Amino acid sequence: MSLWEEFNFEERIREILQNVTYYRDTHQFGRPFLTAYQIAIEYAHRYPNDFIRIGLQIGGRGIGERNSLAQYIAGQLSRRMSEELPDFEGGFISNNHLVEISFEHDGHRIISSLTNTMYDLSMFRLRQEPTSTVGMLNQNLKS
Repeated sequence: MSLWEEFNFEERIREILQNVTYYRDTHQFGRPFLTAYQIAIEYAHRYPNDFIRIGLQIGGRGIGERNSLAQYIAGQLSRRMSEELPDFEGGFISNNHLVEISFEHDGHRIISSLTNTMYDLSMFRLRQEPTSTVGMLNQNLKS
């Protein structure tokens, strides 16, 4: 059994993305994106025993390891989105003019290891069903 299946990543990440704090379903931009770091941190908060069993750190600059939970999540979501997870959407935050992005996990600051590199920071969200007539019209035009 794969790590993805053993720790029920699809269902758990779907739940994390469905329940984003501060989400306003009335805004035209739709559901917010979460970076792979934010998903990994939320996964660790919700499932602390599994987080320990997985044996990967959240990630970030200076952890001294090449593999992290954020990296694993980003890679898996990117690979699975087109076939297995068509309701997931991905994107990047550009590194242009970006000095640093940091996150908080259990009182510790995690600094993205991708800032000032040639790799942009991945982010993900669940696609949103159009709720307005205009949204449905736009969706139909894209089909």
